Amino acid sequence: MAKQIDLLIQPKWRIIDQSSLGPYFDAKQSFAIDDTLCAAVGKGLSPATARSWVHHDTIVLGIQDTRLPYLKEGIAFLEEAGYKVIVRNSGGLAVVLDSGVLNVSLIFQDKKNGIDIDRGYEAMYELIKRVLSPYNAKVEAYEIAGSYCPGSYDLSIGGKKFAGISQRRLRGGVAVQIYLCADGSGSARAEVIRRFYDIALQDERGKTKAVYPDIRPETMASLSELLKKGISVQDLMLALLTQLKELSGDIFQAPLSGEEESEYEKNLLRMIERNKKVFG
Repeated sequence: MAKQIDLLIQPKWRIIDQSSLGPYFDAKQSFAIDDTLCAAVGKGLSPATARSWVHHDTIVLGIQDTRLPYLKEGIAFLEEAGYKVIVRNSGGLAVVLDSGVLNVSLIFQDKKNGIDIDRGYEAMYELIKRVLSPYNAKVEAYEIAGSYCPGSYDLSIGGKKFAGISQRRLRGGVAVQIYLCADGSGSARAEVIRRFYDIALQDERGKTKAVYPDIRPETMASLSELLKKGISVQDLMLALLTQLKELSGDIFQAPLSGEEESEYEKNLLRMIERNKKVFG
């Protein structure tokens, strides 16, 4: 069995689809839900879970972004541009979420032998290649310099990034998370983040301890732009479910259990407190 797909072939996949909850679904809720599912899957209370989610006009900052010298000015710019701003509970850097961006979390149990970091990334990369296989596009994974939140598992077609993958490990669970730019303008999203860093760094660029990306908007695009075909969040969602069903044969939808709901409330409170500390 190919190493890339052994994580994808699960006895059962639990599906939690939150891709159509609308503009009042806050991104802080999403990160609290993933932490809740990490714990549940880690303890064996839930099978492997695939969660999909969409947030409207939201900028998600990484912890490193909270150390920007002119953070308040940067946030003021984003809010004036119509974005909600939150800070997530993990590393990485700023990303744009909106109604044209599908986020997917694959949550696995980290068994005794452990899921090494690359194995988690490779599983998500393999799944997205399968999702996009009908379009006959060559999807590559390597860091796209000039993109926002760059990393070694940036997904691109023809050198332009349309997705980024991250991981979070917590209480015996591993959440592999991806954002997929389905439609809209990738370069317009990147321009927002470029301006944010220009304002939040000002004359301190290159002088800070942390390194922030020098964003070139032309390095990013949506799948609709790259494949010259209208591709919606719903199209990607259907293809994703189809692939998981083919890989496992057993997929089922299940909301949070009573125990998970209780854990979620605690995790949400932590996210709210974290954000209060940053934003005052």
